[in-house]
Amino acid sequence: QVQLQESGPGLVKPSQTLSLTCTVSSGSITTDYYYWGWIRQPPGEELEWMGAIAWSGSTYYSPSLKNRASISRDTSKNQFTLQLSSVTPEDTAVYYCVRYHRTVIAADYWGQGTQVTVSS
Repeated sequence: QVQLQESGPGLVKPSQTLSLTCTVSSGSITTDYYYWGWIRQPPGEELEWMGAIAWSGSTYYSPSLKNRASISRDTSKNQFTLQLSSVTPEDTAVYYCVRYHRTVIAADYWGQGTQVTVSS
C-alpha cells in the first residue's frame, strides 16, 4: 500500500519561502500515469488544490498561487517537494501531499497532513 508522509517546518515567517517534502513509500514517483500533488486547507476554509508533478516530471500549478509555487522531485529518494515563496499569514493551512492516477481530479492516497503557520 502506498504511503505518503509530509515533512517540513511548522512555522514560517512572512515573506519567507515555505518548503515541504513528501516521502513516498511502496510506490515509485516515476511510475507511468501517476501524479503527485499538494493540497492545502486553511482554517475554516475548503480544500485548495495547489499543484502536481507527473511521473514524467512535468509540473502543473493552480493559477491562484500566482507563480509562487514550485514542485520538484528527487527520484533517488522517492520524494517530491513543494516550495511556496513570499508567504503571508493567508498561507497558514494544513498541507497534504497526495497521489493521483491518470488525472488530477480525485486523489487516491493522502498523507496525514502537516500544519504550517505563517507568523512573525
